Amino acid sequence: MSIFSIIIFIIILQRFFELLIAKQNERKMLSLGAYEVGASHYPLMILLHVSFFISLIVEVATFERNLSPLFPYFFIFFLFVQALRIWCIATLGMYWNTKIIILPGADVVKKGPYNYLKHPNYFVVCCEILMLPLMFEAYLTAIVFTILNIAILSVRISIEEKALTEATNYYYKFKKKIQYPS
Repeated sequence: MSIFSIIIFIIILQRFFELLIAKQNERKMLSLGAYEVGASHYPLMILLHVSFFISLIVEVATFERNLSPLFPYFFIFFLFVQALRIWCIATLGMYWNTKIIILPGADVVKKGPYNYLKHPNYFVVCCEILMLPLMFEAYLTAIVFTILNIAILSVRISIEEKALTEATNYYYKFKKKIQYPS
């Protein structure tokens, strides 16, 4: 079994585990009165992520891509990104989901990685979609899916922030304090 096969298998297994966590969190949130927003673009996100893995596997297999000479550096960064992903999931707890689930009146989480970035989990996804193909010299997949991911995240983040601003204390937690000169 190749390094590529092992890494892809582990990541796909990780995604299935995350979907189980998301489904459990969704049920809990809905039972507390939460609702979903942005459902119309969610199938596109699923298509994007599934297509990403198919494209990566096909590109590596068809064009017999090799490990990048920079693989050790990419892999270390990739491991860092995985740790950040786990930190995001653990920090958000029941609020973490693959869907946009809004609990009206919730106190928005601004600790852990969310103390430093508004959307660290999206940063993780962007890094993965770029770094994973680069580790195996799958440049076409890296370029195409990075662009597609940016496009879908520009829609998703806008919808998510609007819903959080309307239904929670999101605006007050994340607004920037403006310093005026004296």
